[in-house]
Amino acid sequence: MAQVDAILEGNRLALARLLTQIENRDPAGQVAMNRLFPYTGKAHLIGVTGAPGTGKSTLVNQLARHYRRLVPPEGQPRRVAVVAVDPSSPFTGGALLGDRVRMRDLAGDPGVFIRSMASRGSLGGLSGSTAGVVQVLDAAGYEIILIETVGAGQTEVDIARLAHTTLVIEAPGSGDDIQAIKAGILEIADIIVINKADRPGVQATERALRNNLLLGHPVMRKYPHHQVVIAEPAPAPAEGVNGLWIPPILKVIATEGSGIVELAAAIERHHQYLVSGWEWQRREEERLQSEFDNLLQENLVESWRSRITDGLYQQALRRVVARDLSPWQAVQLLLEGTPP
Repeated sequence: MAQVDAILEGNRLALARLLTQIENRDPAGQVAMNRLFPYTGKAHLIGVTGAPGTGKSTLVNQLARHYRRLVPPEGQPRRVAVVAVDPSSPFTGGALLGDRVRMRDLAGDPGVFIRSMASRGSLGGLSGSTAGVVQVLDAAGYEIILIETVGAGQTEVDIARLAHTTLVIEAPGSGDDIQAIKAGILEIADIIVINKADRPGVQATERALRNNLLLGHPVMRKYPHHQVVIAEPAPAPAEGVNGLWIPPILKVIATEGSGIVELAAAIERHHQYLVSGWEWQRREEERLQSEFDNLLQENLVESWRSRITDGLYQQALRRVVARDLSPWQAVQLLLEGTPP
């Protein structure tokens, strides 16, 4: 397939067209994804999540610039892709493109590819086709893929099922100190970042995060006697608890680029932690299982809906609305093929 060959050769236009096909669920896009899948599994996927207003886009912009300036021992800067999931427009259904506005200084760099996606009503901070888009960017040779969630706040745990390294971004003065701790948001963090660290109240925010991490993080619940480790600077993998990673808390000022080098170093330490044992393989298996289960569920529902008449579905729905049947009873009857 010419499109696949062009993408593997670095053709950005062919890549952009394929990503559009994936978002629009074009069958041709699925065929291309199938051919590209053997070339995936090499990129480091970095998720960036947090409440609105914490500066996620500015932070992603600075990280991308850092990776492009950083020349590894191989002698070539790493290629970076940014997947920014924006809120959907209530009128067109498309992305509002707020993240692209903040990343204009990356434009023109042939080693950076930015893709904005509309959430299209999906919960969890990601679009339904984000995994497919990331897979194609991986196959296209982008070594670092930064995935920024929509900014829904407490519900954005889907990113932990997609990314290898998850950054949770907080900011001083963004409301209740406990607000972002709810719904397990800290439990998905591999690295906690306090952005806008030049603002008043940064010490209180850091203290609240440390205290809640001690109470809520799975590693610390399992090994509470190691609480003191979190109070130290970002630990190297060897300094973890019984071989488990402890999320460091880092302070940055993304608008000035302050703390970005230290954050990138912590991301690299986490990457080394993952690849030094079985954790990378485990996360890859969980990520692929999550994608597989989601696709299976979606296709089974579509297949089932195609086999029943709309009248039968509406009849069941009317009986549920009238409280004649519970939703569970109605679903069971439809699955059995019994008229409600």
